[in-house]
Amino acid sequence: MKKYLGLFLVLAMALLVTTGAKAEDSAGVSAGSEVEADVNTGASMTPAQKAKLEAAKAAREKMQAGREKRQEASAKIRMEAEGKIKALRASFELEKDKNKAEIKKARIEGREKLLVNLDAAVQRMVNLEARINAQIVKLEAKGVAATDAKGFVATAEVKLGDAKVKIAEASALLSVSANELTADSKAKLKVLTKDIQTLIKDAHKALNDSIKSLKDAVKLKIETRVDAKAGTSATTP
Repeated sequence: MKKYLGLFLVLAMALLVTTGAKAEDSAGVSAGSEVEADVNTGASMTPAQKAKLEAAKAAREKMQAGREKRQEASAKIRMEAEGKIKALRASFELEKDKNKAEIKKARIEGREKLLVNLDAAVQRMVNLEARINAQIVKLEAKGVAATDAKGFVATAEVKLGDAKVKIAEASALLSVSANELTADSKAKLKVLTKDIQTLIKDAHKALNDSIKSLKDAVKLKIETRVDAKAGTSATTP
């Protein structure tokens, strides 16, 4: 159990640090955002721009379909793993050797705690994403541009979805038996934990970038209004 808790502590400490994020899966979002920005400004689109818009839309839809398919598969894996862990818990009662039963019980509880904490780390980011989306809706209603912020949120959503898939893989690995993990399984768990750590950190950074983008957009909106008022005052006799 200490080994699994140790792995989680490493993850938990890492989550306190915000680092740079790689822009995986964001190219399609960025391309779509650029085109949508042109449309939102009322600019007439050329055939090339229309083609770019359609291509970006198709790319986003394809990515979304792929993510949904992966998440459905991971949800199924997670449910199966949870059922196996419950079965392992029930098997403790059949163990005649009380010492062995206690060891297995502690081992399973450690694994469950690891998964619970990983889920909680992802959920915190999901909650932050929801708050940012709510703020985007409010600001857009006031005329604040939020295209860039939406792009960052979309990137975070991809990262969190991938993190959930990795957690499902970890749960499947930990539910095989109540025995100590093999060297190969330990190595796989270490890689999965590191991947989950990176994905959550990347999602966190993307959400922070979204917040910064919204702040900059609000600042620009205010400055534009001030400049407009100043221009009106200067031309008024």
